[in-house]
Amino acid sequence: MAKSKVEYWLTPDGLTLLSSWARDGLTDEEISMKCGIDDSTLYRWKNKHEEIREALKKNKEIVDYEVENSLLKKCFGYNAKVKKHMKVKRTDYKDGYKVKEYEELIEVDDEVHVPADTTALIFWLKNRKSDVWREKRQELIKDDEGVTIVDDLPKTK
Repeated sequence: MAKSKVEYWLTPDGLTLLSSWARDGLTDEEISMKCGIDDSTLYRWKNKHEEIREALKKNKEIVDYEVENSLLKKCFGYNAKVKKHMKVKRTDYKDGYKVKEYEELIEVDDEVHVPADTTALIFWLKNRKSDVWREKRQELIKDDEGVTIVDDLPKTK
């Protein structure tokens, strides 16, 4: 008896691939193409198999939130701990006399400030407050036939 396609995708290897594709930002349609199935088949698998549903959902959400948190952090600036290497001079004494002098490379923790990134700020504002920060201002004018969009209004900021 031949194995059904879903059996492979329920194995650790199959779930790892599905998780990776979701983490890479692929849509369900793109994932179904990579699996060699129709969109409707993937939809049925997600409804029937919790492992597949969770592998896709968890990895899509986690990556989106990690990226959003990272962008927000870049907008405000932050302090980061970094490892640095320093050369130190050591001196050994015996009976009050210098017997040996040498240099040694040591690793130390340091804290550095990563300043706010203006590109991240612009990206955030244009996407989250586009009515105020978009490059091209638009005005909606309602008339009897519907809505007309007027572009390229002067920016009021």
